[in-house]
Amino acid sequence: MRKYSFLLIAIVLLACNKSGSTAPPVVTTDPSQYGTPFANVPASADAIIYQVNIRPFSAEGDLKGVTARLDSIKSLGANVVYLMPIHPVGIFRGINSPYCIRDYKAVAAEFGTLNDLRALVDGAHSRNMAVMMDWVANHTSWDHAWTSNKSWYQQDAAGNIMNPPGYNDVAQLNFNNADMRKAMIDAMRYWVFAANVDGFRYDFADNVPYDFWTQTVTSLRSITSHKLLLFAEGARDDHFNAGFQWKFGFRFYDVLKETYGQNKSATGIHVLNAGEFTNSNAESQVVRYTTNHDVNGSDGTPMDLFGGIVGSMSAFVVASMMKGIPMVYSGQEVGTPFRIPFPFTTAKINWSLNPDVTAEYKRILAFRNSSAAIRGGQLQAYSSDDVCAFTKEKDSEKVLVLANTKNKVVDYTLPAALENSTWTNGINGGSVTLTAKVTLQPYAYMILKK
Repeated sequence: MRKYSFLLIAIVLLACNKSGSTAPPVVTTDPSQYGTPFANVPASADAIIYQVNIRPFSAEGDLKGVTARLDSIKSLGANVVYLMPIHPVGIFRGINSPYCIRDYKAVAAEFGTLNDLRALVDGAHSRNMAVMMDWVANHTSWDHAWTSNKSWYQQDAAGNIMNPPGYNDVAQLNFNNADMRKAMIDAMRYWVFAANVDGFRYDFADNVPYDFWTQTVTSLRSITSHKLLLFAEGARDDHFNAGFQWKFGFRFYDVLKETYGQNKSATGIHVLNAGEFTNSNAESQVVRYTTNHDVNGSDGTPMDLFGGIVGSMSAFVVASMMKGIPMVYSGQEVGTPFRIPFPFTTAKINWSLNPDVTAEYKRILAFRNSSAAIRGGQLQAYSSDDVCAFTKEKDSEKVLVLANTKNKVVDYTLPAALENSTWTNGINGGSVTLTAKVTLQPYAYMILKK
């Protein structure tokens, strides 16, 4: 429970009474620390993120259902659990969206209690996994307590609170209001202390001003007891400058779709790869994926987009091995054959589906976890129109990845630097000798190391 001094409460109440404002007070006192800050938060480049969509994740659709499957998430190879929003959702003008937040400092009853969240975080930490919360900074629900002070929101010429274009269920916050900013950051800090979480994924980060992000990062980084992971769901070039370790690879995902589904050249993947790292530093990573909660509903499953199960695995190999860090979405690892549509209440994941697919995801991610070259090595591109090919090299380790991006047999001519070489298969451990040409079956891939 949050603790404040009686003097602080009195000062806040006096200020509210004098001003006549009914806005919630701006409080800068952090609660007592729950638990022990997690010491093994992974380095930025070593992370594998697992996105949890809580509603379809279990029969109950709550936090306890996630806690019950932490062993499965761990066994997949993930070391960061990212929870979609856990807060109460708006009712007035609402459409049951998890991204329509009614109270930033509460756990929604549908998901459980603060103690349930704490148990989930404790369980993840005991399995050497960090936990991130989803944070919706751009807007709130129309029945959020903050709407009692209209100056905290953008208004039209008539003084009416505005919604973001295309999102009628939420009210657009006003980032020119200093008190709103302080209250928002205070709410973020609350969860670091009250639930011992390890960071945040920031929804719709491209629509929030740069200087708010720098203010946020500065405040959160001042919590020196925690090594926090900060992840912008956005593609702006200034997110790394603001202090985020990670941002979204929106365009990388688009280019993968074009390459696998529209017969575009695989060389385009490399051209795009570097651009997403503009303004990057040693901590900067782009999060690469083949599905998430948004595109699963709008675009289709990985099998829909990339050529069935084999094609979806080929695309995932590229996304998880080339550069950046991979993210796996709930149910992706069992090859869920149907979309999980918004607001994620009409379908449940069947965890018994496709054990062979799960085993292959585990092998791919286990190799990534074992390979310093893949996680941080120097990239050299060798792609053709049909085959995404590259090496990653660090110290004495070298890895070669070949992925046929087309639904046809392809003869790939090796560059001279790779001819007549012997490798170890990174998936099954067998020896592989390459000559001048490699024949790849439709959507086939090879991960080789020496």
